[in-house]
Formats: sequence, structure tokens, C-alpha cells
Amino acid sequence: MPQLSVIVHGPNTQGHLAELLDSLAAHPLPDAEVIVAAVGDWARETAERHTPETIVVPLPDGTGDAAARTAGAARATGRWLHFVHAKDGLPAGAARLIAERTAELDAAGPPVDVLLFDHVTTTWKTAAAPSRDGRRLAAVGRAGLPLAEAADLLRLTPLLGNRALRAAFWQAHEEQLSTDDEPCAAHAALLRADRVACLNQPAYEHRVLRPESLPPRAPEDRLALIDRYESLLPLTRDRRAPRAVLYDLMVRDLVRTFAREDLPEPLAREFFRRASLAAVRWRPEGHRRPAGPEGVRHRLLEEGAYARYRAFQAANRTRRAARAAVRTRKRHLGAKVRDHQYRRALSRPVDPGLAVFAAYWDRGVACNPAAIAAKLAELAPHIHPVWVVSKEKAALLPPGTDHVIPGTRRYWETLATAKYLTNNVNFPNPVVKRPDAVHLQTHHGTPLKRMGLDQMDHPAAAQGLDFAALLARIDKWDYSISANSHSTRMWERAYPSRYTSLDHGYPRNDVYYTATAADVRAARDRLGIPPGRTAVLYAPTHRDYEAGFTPRVDLAALADRLGENTVLLVRAHYFYGGAASPLTGLRRSGHLIDVSSYDPVEELCLAADALVTDYSSIMFDYANLDRPIVIHADDWEMYRTTRGVYFDLLAEPPGQVARTQEELAEIFVSGAWRDESAAKTRAVFRRRFCEYDDGRAAERVVRRVFLDEPEEVLPPVLPVEDRTPAPTPEEATA
Repeated sequence: MPQLSVIVHGPNTQGHLAELLDSLAAHPLPDAEVIVAAVGDWARETAERHTPETIVVPLPDGTGDAAARTAGAARATGRWLHFVHAKDGLPAGAARLIAERTAELDAAGPPVDVLLFDHVTTTWKTAAAPSRDGRRLAAVGRAGLPLAEAADLLRLTPLLGNRALRAAFWQAHEEQLSTDDEPCAAHAALLRADRVACLNQPAYEHRVLRPESLPPRAPEDRLALIDRYESLLPLTRDRRAPRAVLYDLMVRDLVRTFAREDLPEPLAREFFRRASLAAVRWRPEGHRRPAGPEGVRHRLLEEGAYARYRAFQAANRTRRAARAAVRTRKRHLGAKVRDHQYRRALSRPVDPGLAVFAAYWDRGVACNPAAIAAKLAELAPHIHPVWVVSKEKAALLPPGTDHVIPGTRRYWETLATAKYLTNNVNFPNPVVKRPDAVHLQTHHGTPLKRMGLDQMDHPAAAQGLDFAALLARIDKWDYSISANSHSTRMWERAYPSRYTSLDHGYPRNDVYYTATAADVRAARDRLGIPPGRTAVLYAPTHRDYEAGFTPRVDLAALADRLGENTVLLVRAHYFYGGAASPLTGLRRSGHLIDVSSYDPVEELCLAADALVTDYSSIMFDYANLDRPIVIHADDWEMYRTTRGVYFDLLAEPPGQVARTQEELAEIFVSGAWRDESAAKTRAVFRRRFCEYDDGRAAERVVRRVFLDEPEEVLPPVLPVEDRTPAPTPEEATA
């Protein structure tokens, strides 16, 4: 019996079925079967051209979605069912993700009926846009639980494609779930499930077809929205939380439909009348309306006050138009004043003793710019540094740091007159590149993932990027810093322009060669690492296809396997686990330390005996220390496909590689994390990616850029085999 049955159903609308079946054939899964409930000859012929293993269930033209799903499910033999509409798609590796997660659920304990996962959306003008569902999925975690304990899951996009159903559950409720109204079926599946679980990764591509390419909807079809909720709300009896959420969704959808759809007047009145009755009939006891205008709309709907609601709408439109006009005038006036001030400042001479520094979108003194500024104070004290820092971060600056707040008058005057502008990202588009000013781009990592123009073929990564504006910013660069020749080649490919590449190393990595045993001990003391314990830094990267941070390992279980003498330092976008979490005890005992907000990250590396990461560029920096690195690559195929990469990390890793949590734990328990094989692999990685990092990168950059010394007189790069990294924690305490 296969673990998963992928049931593709529907007509071959606009020819998308072939793409879907091609993607399934490109990533076959032994523990899954593909069934195509093909509606019409075109769908049938398309399905029959694919692999012989595909089961085709031919259905006549005009067969509805519900009937097609039922016909496909009748042929399925899998433990779980995933219904995929023929117009939609599946990200690479999606079937494997679902099969593995459902197998995990089957082995974990009480049966789970519905598995929910994230999705991306493709339209006729955009590709693979991330959904807003990820945060809700992440908040629930990975354990199966009753819907009443996670009622907010009803707010997920109601698609059958972003959930898998246990086959036995489908068979028990097939009649109630068989409706052509997909949102109704999607909500009904949740409401009838005993337990649900989540997977915070995209495993479905929802394709929204251009409305003008579809048959027009009759105005009367809008009334079906009321019928949908009238059929769903009875399923929430005796479940207070799901009922409250579903009621809120109903009122929101009814109000939006009434406000946004241009319904004929008689139909509008009928819709409002029926919507009002539903709002009153199903209002939960003690329900409180939202504040503000939304609450007024809800009240008028419940009162059936059609005329007053229309008057309220008209007044709001008038008020919004007036406010928009005022905001536009203020914005134009402010822009004119700012532009005038900036243009006047640009007419002044460039100040050769003024340098502007910024890092990570104005977060503060950090990264390569910070290391360069520190060396500048030593070698060129006549050049005055000014940092660009956001208003929220200004209070965190080191005492005495001269700084400007973005958007202020001094900010624009400083940017206009400074000789040197250094950043590890880009300065804003309006910043003008003066001929006698120097723009230094330091970057903030060695690229494994695709960057710059190379993201154009990876929509999940390129979401919102304006590539024309990016090219305009790149053209302002005079210098681009590299830590290795790989980076130099990739920067010149991803950011094509006429800047000069500085193969000098990353200044922020100098500390890995200049730090002393006392520095290592001090870093561990500041972090609270008990003496004699092995500190493992867990630092996963951000994924463009996920919202927020969901640990890809069970930290409590991992800490338990690693034993009493190991401390996990967890570096992530945010931490998780409430008062009842098993991690609470680990934190109290010192076995787990949340370092997500700890800066600088270089201190974390100095304090750690080993690094565990996935695809984060921290691995390239940490390799300078010549300490063990373990790669946890459980979703490498998904990451490589959605984000794009420059090389195969699994073929050229910096140490041992784990594909599962069990493998990760075994690498540490067995001692493989620091054995001879790991050391040899790390040595090859260091030679390639620590090529120019030798402890004197900042000096080379300052002398070349700020003091204008020729390349041939700069300190030469020391060969990797001749370098001595900072002492390990074990050496520092010997």
C-alpha cells in the first residue's frame, strides 16, 4: 500500500495539466501513486501520454470537480490522499514532503485526519508568490492536535490542495466533502477532523486564472457564499473557538462581497437581507464586534440596515478620497523639500575627511562595515565616520558613535557630501553617485544561494525585486569585496557592472585569526556556557518559501541525545516554546541558550566548539576557525529548486552531512563530527572558501580604498596552510 495517492482531477484548462504531470514525473516517489481523474478528451489524452505508472480515470466533459475527486479517490490505494486540481501545480519534491510528513504522523501516536501545508500562488502575471499562511502553520508546530486547540487554522486559504486527507477519513466523510464548492469542502474537512497537523513548507502551487479567460459568473452566484457558511456553521456546535473563527470569516466575506461586487440593486438587497439573517442566526454568544469602521459595518449588517449601510459606504468613500488627497499633497511637498535640501548639498564640495557607514538596512554597527570602520580609526584617524542607523536602533549604538537617522536633513547632507560610502547592502535608490565619491560594497556572506540577477529564474527568491533599480544601484559601486575567488566570479555574474573587485577577504572574519584564548573564554562567559561543556551552535538559514522560523529539528530530543555535557546555542529569526515547552527545562539547566538576538555573531562562533547549519553563509565564515561543521540538509532538493544555488553543497560540504535528525544526532554521538574524514573534507572547503581571509582583510581594504595605496604594496594574503586560527574553547581553557 503506497503512503500517498496524488489524485489529479479536472479538465486540462489552458493546457496546464501537462506541466503538472511533467513535474510529478521529474520527481518520482516509490511510495506514492498518481491517479488522473481526467475530465474530457484533452485531459485524458494528455494523461495517457505520461508514464505507464499513471492511472487514468477518463470522465466525460462537464464532470464537476466533486465527482472527479470521488472517481479518482475510488481508484486510490494510498494511506493518504492529496487532491490536486489539473490547472494547479506542485513544487519540486512536494509529494515526497507530504509522504514523509504523513508517515511521521502515522508513526507518532493518535491518528491525524488532515495534514495542512503551505502553498504558493501563480497568476497570469506573477509566479510562485508566497502565501500568508506560513506564520499560522509555524505557530501550531508539528504535533497533531484537535482543531479546537488551533482554531486559527480555519483562516488558512481554503483549498483542498493545501491539505492531505487520511484515506480512512475521506471514506468516512466522502458524502459530506463531495461538493463543487472547494472552499466549503476545505473547511468541512477541518471541521470534521478529529485531529489535524501542519507542515510549514509549500507543497502546492495554486494557479489563479485570469477572470477574463473564464466564463462569466452570474450575479446570483454570489448568494452561494451565504449557503456555504450556513452549511458549515452547524458543524461547529459545542466548539466555541472554531465557531467564533468561522463566524468572523463569514461576516468578513459577506461584507466584502457586498462592498466590492457590483450587484444589481434587487440582488444587492436580497444578498444583504439573507446575509443579515445569517449574521444574526449564527452569532456566537458573547461575540464582540471589531472596533472602528469594521465594527460599524458588522452592526449595520446584523441590523439589516440596508439604506444606512449604503450611506455609510458613500461617506467612507468621500472621506478616504479627501484623506488621500491630503496625504498626496503632503508627500509631494515633503519630497520637494527633501529633494531641494539634497540637491543643495550635492552642490557643495565632497568632504575627503567624511565617511558614511551602514549595515543590514541601517541596523547598526555590524559586519564588514564595522570591521573596516574600526581599522579606519587606527590607520586613518583623520577620516571621520558617520553611521546610518534607524531611529529604533539608535539607542543600541556604542557610546559616542556619530550617526544620522534616515530621512533627516543631516542624513541627506551627509550622504551628499561624504567622500566614502560603505555598506553591506545597498544605499537607497535616490542616493546620487558623485564622480569624486567612492562607494564600497562589502556584501555580507559568501554566496551559496543565487543572488542579484541570478534570482530572476527563481520567483520565490525574487518576490518584489525591481531588477532595473537593482542594476542602477550596482552601477554606483566603485569596489566590491570578496572573501574568495568563487565570490568574485559570482558577484561579477549576479551584479554585472564596472566596479573593481577587491580580493582582500572579509574584514569581519579578521577576528577569527586575531582573537586570543582570553577572548574565547570571555565570549563563553558572556553567553553563560558552563565550564567543560561542548557548545554546538545551531544556525539555520532563512527560507524564501517559509514564513518565520520553525526549527527543522526537535531541539529537546536532540539535546537529550547529545547528553548532559552539550549546550545548544540556537540562532534563529525568533525562538519558540512557551512555559509548558520541554525546552523550558533545557534553558534553565543551561543545556540550551537562545542566541537569536545576540550580536556580534562572530563571538558566537568563537565560543562554539562546532557549528550545525543548513545553507547559511555562516558556514563559510566559521570554516576560518578550522572547527567541525555539520550540515543538516533535510530539504536540500526543495531549497536548491526554489532558491537556486551556485554549487552542490552535498557534493562539496564543509564536514559531515545529515539528511535526517537521527543522522544528525548519530554524527555527534558517534564522534564522526570531528573525525579524520570530517577534517579532510573541511580542509578542502577551507582552501576554496577561506581563500583571502587571513586576519588582515580590513587593513588591505582601508589601505587600498581610503588611503589609496597601490595593490602591490598591500599586505599579501597568507596561504591557508600557514595561518593560525583563534584557539578552540578546549585550547583556551587548557
